[in-house]
Amino acid sequence: MSAGAGPAFGEGPPPKEEPDPTPVDLGPLVAEWRALLGDEHVITHQHQLRTYESDGLLQYAVTPGAVVLPGSASEVQAVVAACHREGVPWVARGAGSGLSGGATPVADGVLISLTRMRSVLEVDLPNQRVLVEPGVTNVAVSHAVGPTHFYPPDPSSQIVCTIGGNVAENSGGAHCFKYGFTTNYVTGLEVVLPDGTLLQLGGRELDTPALDLVGAFVGSEGTLGIATKIWLRVIPTPETVRTLVAFFGSTTQAGEVVSQIVSGGIVPGAVEMMDNLSIRAAEGYTGAGYPTDAGAALVVELDGAEAECEARFEQVLAICEEAGADSIRIAKDDAERTVIWTARKAAFAAMGRIAPNYYVQDSVIPRTRLAEVLGRIEELAAEYDLEVANVFHAGDGNLHPLVCYDGRREGEAERAEELAGLIVEACVEAGGSITGEHGVGVDKKRYMPKMFGDADLGTFQRLRCAFDPGQLANPGKVMPTPRLCGEVPGPYRVHPLEQAGVAERF
Repeated sequence: MSAGAGPAFGEGPPPKEEPDPTPVDLGPLVAEWRALLGDEHVITHQHQLRTYESDGLLQYAVTPGAVVLPGSASEVQAVVAACHREGVPWVARGAGSGLSGGATPVADGVLISLTRMRSVLEVDLPNQRVLVEPGVTNVAVSHAVGPTHFYPPDPSSQIVCTIGGNVAENSGGAHCFKYGFTTNYVTGLEVVLPDGTLLQLGGRELDTPALDLVGAFVGSEGTLGIATKIWLRVIPTPETVRTLVAFFGSTTQAGEVVSQIVSGGIVPGAVEMMDNLSIRAAEGYTGAGYPTDAGAALVVELDGAEAECEARFEQVLAICEEAGADSIRIAKDDAERTVIWTARKAAFAAMGRIAPNYYVQDSVIPRTRLAEVLGRIEELAAEYDLEVANVFHAGDGNLHPLVCYDGRREGEAERAEELAGLIVEACVEAGGSITGEHGVGVDKKRYMPKMFGDADLGTFQRLRCAFDPGQLANPGKVMPTPRLCGEVPGPYRVHPLEQAGVAERF
C-alpha cells in the first residue's frame, strides 16, 4: 500500500459493543424443505448436525442450524431461493475433504450438502467431454471415461473428494505440474446464483466469445454460487507410463535433481518429494518398502509416447544416479507403480503414527528457493519445539508442511497454528503464494493482505458482491475480514447498515 493511502484493508475503529442481529427462525424453512425434499434429507438433530461441523481441517468447527441434501438442480435452486428470501446464510459442501476450512458451516445458517447429486450425465469421448453432477467423485470421472481417456487433476483425496469441491477450490494434485489444475479442464457450468437464479456459464466448447465467467467461478470457494452441472474436458490415456522413486540423503540433494530435470527440458507427469519424517510415517502405515533412514524420497513419473517416454526416463535415471541417489526403485508394472504411489498418497493419513494431531499448510514457492525455505521451516520447527513433516509437489514448488502436535498438551495447538502461519509468511517472502491448491477458506484469509493490496482486495470484493450483494454465500471465507458491499478500502466510513445496528465492522 502506498504512503498516505489510509488504513490497511479491513482496519478501522474497534468493533462496537452491539448485540448480533437476531438469527432467523429456521423452523418455517425447515418445514418447507421437508415438504420439498423429504424428512430424511433435512437434518436438524444436534448429534447428526455435528457430522457436518468441519471439513478436513478440524481446527475449525461450527455446528450449522440445519443441513439439507437436495437431489437435483431444481431442489438446490429452491433451497437457495428460500435462503435469499429470508436472509439466511448458507454454505455448500461436497465430501468435506477440503483442508482450508472452506466448508466450515455458519452458526444459525444452512449447510447445503450435494452428495446426493452424483450422476455422470453424459460421456462424449469423440469430443473429449463428460458432463457430471457436483457430487461425482474425482476418481469416478476417470473410471467413467477409461481406459481410453482420463481426467488429469488428481488430489490425494481423489477417491472421496467431489468435482463440485474441486471446482470450488480449483484443486490440483500430483500430476498438475504437467497437466494443470481443475480450471484447465472445466469448459462449462450450470450454476445456482445466491438469489436462486439458475443459469449456464460456458458449455462444451473450449472458449466462448464473452466474459470468462467460468474462469471467475472456478476457485471462488463457494462465494459466487453452487455448480449443479459441470462440463469437463478429458484427455486420451498416455501410451506409456514409467515411474521411479529415488532415495537421497537430504531434501536439498533431491531438490537439485528436480531443478536438473526441469532445466533439461524434461516435463514429468509428476514430481513428488517426501522428507524423512513423512517417509517413516508412510512406510509404517503402508509397508511400501521405502527405506526409513532415507533423508528424502523423490517420485518421478513420465508418460506419453513410448519412444519419447523411454528416452526421457533414461535421462531422469541418469540424473538421479549422477546426483548420488542412495538407491533407485523402478516400477516394473502397474502393481508396483501403485505401491510406490500408495506411500506418497497415504502421507497425510499416516501422520497419526507420528503425532495425535497435525496442522496442514499449503503454500507455493519458486523451485529455486526450495532449499532455502525448507531450511527456514527446519529452523522454525526447532524454535517451536515441534516436528514438521514435508511432503509436496516438487515440480511446481507446492509445499504441504504438516505441523505435528499433541492437542492434549496445553498451548501446543496454539503453537502449532502459529508455526504454520510463520511458514506461510516465509513462503510469501520467498516470492511464493499462500496457497497452491487447498484454497484460502477461513484458515488463510488472514494472510491475504500479505499478497494483495487494498485495490486488489477491493476488486475481489466488488466481483463477489456482483454475484451476491447480500453476502449469504459462504460468508466469512476468503476475504481477510467481513466486508459490506458498497464499502471501499481506505479511511473508515460508517456504513448505513452499521448505523441501523444490523451489521458491525470487525
